[in-house]
Amino acid sequence: MTTPSSPLASPCSCPPPAPSLPSSPTPSSPAPSSLPLPPSLPPTGEVMVLALGRKKQRLFIAISILPNLFLAFLLSSDPLLTLASPHHCSLPGLTPTPEVLNATLPWEKGSREGENGALSQCTQYMLVNGTQSGVEDCQDGWDYNVTEGLRSNIVTEWDLVCTQYWLVPVEEVCFILGILTGCLGIGYAADRLGRLKTLLTSLTLSVVFGTLVCVSPSPPIFIAMRFCLAAASAGVYLTLYIARLELCDPSLRLVVTMIAGLTTVAGELLLLGVALGCQSWRGLLGTGAAPLSLFLCYGIPGVFPESPRWLLLSDRTSDMNSFSERSDRQRDDDSFTELETEAPSSGHPHLSFPELLHSRNIWKNICVLGFTSFISHGISHCYSSFRGDVRGTTPSFYWTYLLSVCAGGGAWLLLWATVDRCGRRGILLLTMTMTGLASLILLGLMEYLSEAAITVFSVMGLFSSQAAASLCVLFTAEIMPTIIRGSGVGAVLALGCVGRLSSPLMDLRNHYGYFLHHVVYSSLALLAVLSILLLPESKRKPLPQTLADGEQYRRPPLGRRRRDNVPLLATPNPDT
Repeated sequence: MTTPSSPLASPCSCPPPAPSLPSSPTPSSPAPSSLPLPPSLPPTGEVMVLALGRKKQRLFIAISILPNLFLAFLLSSDPLLTLASPHHCSLPGLTPTPEVLNATLPWEKGSREGENGALSQCTQYMLVNGTQSGVEDCQDGWDYNVTEGLRSNIVTEWDLVCTQYWLVPVEEVCFILGILTGCLGIGYAADRLGRLKTLLTSLTLSVVFGTLVCVSPSPPIFIAMRFCLAAASAGVYLTLYIARLELCDPSLRLVVTMIAGLTTVAGELLLLGVALGCQSWRGLLGTGAAPLSLFLCYGIPGVFPESPRWLLLSDRTSDMNSFSERSDRQRDDDSFTELETEAPSSGHPHLSFPELLHSRNIWKNICVLGFTSFISHGISHCYSSFRGDVRGTTPSFYWTYLLSVCAGGGAWLLLWATVDRCGRRGILLLTMTMTGLASLILLGLMEYLSEAAITVFSVMGLFSSQAAASLCVLFTAEIMPTIIRGSGVGAVLALGCVGRLSSPLMDLRNHYGYFLHHVVYSSLALLAVLSILLLPESKRKPLPQTLADGEQYRRPPLGRRRRDNVPLLATPNPDT
């Protein structure tokens, strides 16, 4: 019988736990372990975001959302500035009675040639031998019956009616082209120069051009300044959108984007209230431009940070060290030691254009999302003006404006409730399918639908198209790598502006060809549904940094197999 003290009592003798204690030093003995440590790795984008700490992260996100309230004043004020009120030519030296006004000076909105042979509002009315006659090209000014919107806008101040009305669609086209230019140019600048520098430059230009717009003495100068103001304001919006997204971890991205979108919706509702209060287009634009000067304080060190993901990509050693000092828990992190020993670089992310040209997956995603954004913005106009263009019943301006704004707010709530559960790709597919179906129903059953049914399907199409447009931008920002995120999001927004151009161009042509215009957009919407199947899924995934990371965002297989081949723009799934 063996005793427990015998060395043969156990088939394997294990060392006592005491010798393993030195590998886990206690707080009282900060001496490093004698075991070799693994080589320190450079920090990832998620590590850099966590270095801020929850409180500072949420504070920076909050101050990045606040400017959206005032950007809505500058980017959504065009309907108020260009609203044409009923008008007629004034009668010099004549004080007509109400009976004469009602009989000879109709206030109704009409075409230049009038309806049923009657004289239109673009004709100078005169009383000759007790009968009504008219002379073209009013030379004595116009009288306006303003019942909606601003008491004084660019139409009433400069008499942009009848023969001068063509300047209104031109102003709208130039404004949209300004947004397009700002998205492309400032998006590229944000990738090369940094988010913070680009934001401060765009804010400064917005304040300067906002002031110049308010003092514009003539329509040509106003149109030129509005173009520049649109480019600068779009740059502020785009840069804040990207910087805000890059400050979030995957669990916060959708919620933060939704709150920013609802803030913009609140700004659009506040815009209508300010318009009813000030009644002047100069005061309205000044109310939007003046508060932006307060946000120039973001340039003060410590108030608003540079994007940590962009800093990591650009190897800005000094900025990275100051960034890491903002969190006490990161001061002893060995992941920053490599950055401290590296030589200072130029501060610009290294972008290989040959590699970008061969990034097949990235180009495919930009093309699909840009095409979807183009359709979503273009067809949205068809729904908002369907009743006026097809049935001839034009609703009031307030009804149309509030319907469009509230549909945008409802779209953000739908995305918040469904996108994290069902995925970005699935909800984008659903919203575009709803958009196409609503359009086909309105076009195919137009003669059989009641006014209530037309309103319901128009609201459904407007709601789904705005949801698809908003989701396209979020989707693009999540799958584009940091090195080209500004350019990618700017390109998708610019293609959305191309779709928006259909509205003023149709207005310039007096809405001729509206039916064909709607049919084309409906057909393209169905094609966009098929293209969305080629997109990847970005739900709860980290943001890609380099072009190689962006190439890894592949579409999931259509079936259970790990590999499948889709002829149209197919990208094979990796073997692993």
